[in-house]
Amino acid sequence: MYAIIGLGNPGNKFEGTRHNIGFDMIDALAESYQIKVKQLKFKALCGEGMIQGEKVILVKPQTFMNLSGESVRELKHYYKLEDENIIVIYDDVSLDVGRIRIRPKGSDGGHNGMKSIIYQLNSDTFPRVRIGVGNRPPQMNLADYVLGHFTQEDRKLLKDTRKRVEHVLPLLMKFGVPYAMNEVNGG
Repeated sequence: MYAIIGLGNPGNKFEGTRHNIGFDMIDALAESYQIKVKQLKFKALCGEGMIQGEKVILVKPQTFMNLSGESVRELKHYYKLEDENIIVIYDDVSLDVGRIRIRPKGSDGGHNGMKSIIYQLNSDTFPRVRIGVGNRPPQMNLADYVLGHFTQEDRKLLKDTRKRVEHVLPLLMKFGVPYAMNEVNGG
């Protein structure tokens, strides 16, 4: 089983913000694979289903970004998941809008949601799918930028990104991180 965790903040106020791109990707996967992400458990909205022959649980932590690790820790222990079967999707301000980067492990890169997950799991050896949300303007505070909404132009780019995420996640689960990295990181 794989847990695919999209990071974001709960509540209507945060819908469509840059920081919620992880939630958006979970919603896209849920729609494509007809998985209902409505069950509240592990401090998260969850939905179990199948993605191209792999059993998955799609997860949207409801703890707010900075405490995402609490939800992931509970989920990991309940399902007895190995780190490599926990895939985290989140926003990255160092990547152009819509760009995807996959890594098998690594630091939190200054992302508070990732910092919480690494701390709660006491590990950084889980795959992550970083979705570019663009660099913040120099005069803008980082928190204001990531909690801001995408432009119309950016939303158009992200439609293609959703399709690429839907394409690459099954490859990641079936063939592993290096294969998936080659699939998206080369482009």
